[in-house]
Amino acid sequence: MSSVDRRLMLVHAHPDDESSGTGGTMAKYAAEGAAVTLVTCTLGEMGQVVVPELEHLRHDRDDALAPVRLQELTAAMDALGVTDFVRLGGDGTYADSGMATDERGLATASNELRPNAFWSADLLQAANDLVPLIRDRRPQVLITYDEFGHYGHPDHVQAHRVATYAAALAATASYRRDLGEPWQVDRVLWVAISEGQMREMIAGAQQEYRDRVAAAEAAGEPVPEESFFTRFDLDSGEVPPMSCPDADIAVQIDGYPYRKQRFAALRAHRTQIAADEFFFAYEDAPAGPMWNECYRLAGGTPLPPGATDLFAGLD
Repeated sequence: MSSVDRRLMLVHAHPDDESSGTGGTMAKYAAEGAAVTLVTCTLGEMGQVVVPELEHLRHDRDDALAPVRLQELTAAMDALGVTDFVRLGGDGTYADSGMATDERGLATASNELRPNAFWSADLLQAANDLVPLIRDRRPQVLITYDEFGHYGHPDHVQAHRVATYAAALAATASYRRDLGEPWQVDRVLWVAISEGQMREMIAGAQQEYRDRVAAAEAAGEPVPEESFFTRFDLDSGEVPPMSCPDADIAVQIDGYPYRKQRFAALRAHRTQIAADEFFFAYEDAPAGPMWNECYRLAGGTPLPPGATDLFAGLD
């Protein structure tokens, strides 16, 4: 299979999710001439705003964040070299559901939802919005989240459900012929972080927290609050939250050669990602495993051991 015959589709919940989790992967395959399609399920209307002069755009103030996030998404796609990016059902069909935080510090569904919140969407209706895209673009590989949405965000969970259902419906010849010719996705992958990667990230976060506590105590200032990263016991033997055993990783994409594109895309999402966000702590790091974007096999053709190409074994 030549690069020009390769077709990749990614289903993400909000603008910026694609750059933070799969930016290197998207830049790699776009640069190699593969067809890369991004489907974003909402416009991130409930997102935070980290730029002080733009805080008035928040949902609880002017509620005018959506068009700005679309502009940011467009700039990010330009940085990654991706030209085919669409919103599920069209702009504004499904709105950001927001989230609450559970006792572990992970995301969960909010009690207050917009009328068209993605979390409340009818699953079949949302899948029917994705089926024609799958049948038209005909991806061999489809990427989305796991059943927990990686960290519990309801829109991530819903994106997982919609992508999984739509892939099955798109392959069924007798289903909704009006939505296009059937197409069987060869391989479905879930975005993942390996346990080894997460342990290294947690160790770095805990050292940074200790340094901040020491600085605060020396200055007589309040000690910063802990996060689930800083509270996690690395000696417990437990698999850290938001990660999976290294053995479950089916394929890893080296993002190091595409780091400039990825960080440019992250910076494009300026209302969401602060300049001191943890992403940028690794910007000058040398090549190595921390740059890998990892994926679990969720269905379809297995990958050869040690795969470093999403399309390995599909030729």
